[in-house]
Amino acid sequence: MTQPPVGATLTRLSLPDRAVERFETGSLPVYAIGDELVLKFYPAEDADEARIEATALDVLDGRLPVATPEPVAHGGVDDWHYLLMRRVPGRGLDEVWPSLSPAERLRLCERIGAVAAELHAVTDSRCAELGPADWAQFVAQRCEAVEAHHRSQELAPEWLARIPDFLDSVSLPASPTVLLHTELLREHVFVRRDGERWSVSGLIDFEPAMTGAREYEFVAASVYLAGGEAGLWRGFLRGYGLSADEEFARRCLAYTLLHRYSSLRTYLTWMPVPGTPSFDALARLWFGTSMHT
Repeated sequence: MTQPPVGATLTRLSLPDRAVERFETGSLPVYAIGDELVLKFYPAEDADEARIEATALDVLDGRLPVATPEPVAHGGVDDWHYLLMRRVPGRGLDEVWPSLSPAERLRLCERIGAVAAELHAVTDSRCAELGPADWAQFVAQRCEAVEAHHRSQELAPEWLARIPDFLDSVSLPASPTVLLHTELLREHVFVRRDGERWSVSGLIDFEPAMTGAREYEFVAASVYLAGGEAGLWRGFLRGYGLSADEEFARRCLAYTLLHRYSSLRTYLTWMPVPGTPSFDALARLWFGTSMHT
């Protein structure tokens, strides 16, 4: 892949003399521009992601109890699309996570759950631009592709063979749909010190945002944020304002299989696993509350 035209873009934005530093992490090229701005690039094939992130940030600007990147400008240079944003205060939760106490981790997971509830409560006609246009059709398409998806990732045959029957047994209503981040990973949650405590300061990376069932959001919250720790998952749901029952847990696991970026084979390496392959047991372990041990 060619390098993004950072200099030409900054010249176009009348920022030619700003200090530039590339962030080391992330799937797309992202640069700090001075202390206050961030410049993100998307290759031509990811034009939709550029449009989606710009739209989502426009919708969310000032509407959550935590910061989201304020969009400043977006456009294209050469074969790249770019989005210039104001920087969100704080540090990635993934950076500070190893140093946090169990109580601090729980408190932050509860707060992130509350922020997720606020996100899902946002209504705006522009959310329709994020897609998919028809959630039920999206789910149907994912169901058609699900076995091939997980087979390509070399999921163990004893799990792969059980996918069709499990999905057939789960009811996935077509509505209501909400605004979804879809990747509530620790690196996408920003935190900062408020005296002796850490607080949630922001959410970043909205290029995979979409509208859909809220349980689709909870895949990353359980697998990546709570990371298999039952108490942290319960804390997230408590902050969100939910009490999980068995059908809720089964819907969450169904969306774990159907998620665009799902890797069940990988999740099984760090999440708790039942003694014998069973998706119902897996749902209780990963997405239940009272069912957790």
